[in-house]
Amino acid sequence: MRPGIALIGLAIWLLAGIWLACLELPAQAATTERIVVNRFSGVAIEGFDPVGYFVDGTAQQGTEEFEANLWGAVWRFRNEGNRASFLAHPEIYGPQFGGYDPADIARGVTVPGNPRFFVIAAQRLYLFSLEANRDAFAADPERFLYEVGKRWPALQDKLSQ
Repeated sequence: MRPGIALIGLAIWLLAGIWLACLELPAQAATTERIVVNRFSGVAIEGFDPVGYFVDGTAQQGTEEFEANLWGAVWRFRNEGNRASFLAHPEIYGPQFGGYDPADIARGVTVPGNPRFFVIAAQRLYLFSLEANRDAFAADPERFLYEVGKRWPALQDKLSQ
């Protein structure tokens, strides 16, 4: 066998091995959005009503009948009153940090929050990727928000406009 052909064969086997090894690694989420939205529909926070967290204390789905467009996202609400409240004060009712998990932001990464895992602290809505993150944040929000305050500006700059 000629040395050049053997070398090419070895390179192909090495590349195939690396490719197969990478298939075993967990995928890491990456995003380029300042607000967590569904990439296909543009709906924010999976269609949950952001005002409902404050009014009802639970995560409830909004409907297509009561929608609003703001910050490049479609927001859904359970009724016209919730829609009007949101439009009057989106900085209060919208999820903080665009819906990204503040516990993960404190670690230096942006991970979309799950609208089912939430906390209202200091009259603001926070969404979390994991129940454990929610519980840790709820036990000491000030500590997390201090860390988030240091990291969020740089992370936000990396997200697309």
